[in-house]
Amino acid sequence: MIHSADIREWRTYDVVDAGGHKIGVLEAVYVDTSSDEPAMATVQVGLPTRRQLVFVPLAGAIVGPGYVKVDYDKSLVKKCPAIGTDDVLPAEDEAAIFAHYGLPYQPGANGERQLARR
Repeated sequence: MIHSADIREWRTYDVVDAGGHKIGVLEAVYVDTSSDEPAMATVQVGLPTRRQLVFVPLAGAIVGPGYVKVDYDKSLVKKCPAIGTDDVLPAEDEAAIFAHYGLPYQPGANGERQLARR
């Protein structure tokens, strides 16, 4: 299980897929607002002049020295809906990220976001 207290240390860790292929660099962790548990990470990908952030689920992730290994293939992660490096994920775009990975999306009872940046 991933502990919330540790997530601040992960920033700038390499994010790799199950095969050990580097996807990018961890930029931030998003928690599930209903449980306050880490749910997604943003990964900085792209060329130095065209960087963007993609989301990847943290379920099943393994944290090692200097890396976070996720259960999703590099090609799938890189095709995820992206945001700019200085942008914030609009609430209405959350569902598309969950759909990309085939995960259920459940906003709060009053329409609250499911993800919150840590």
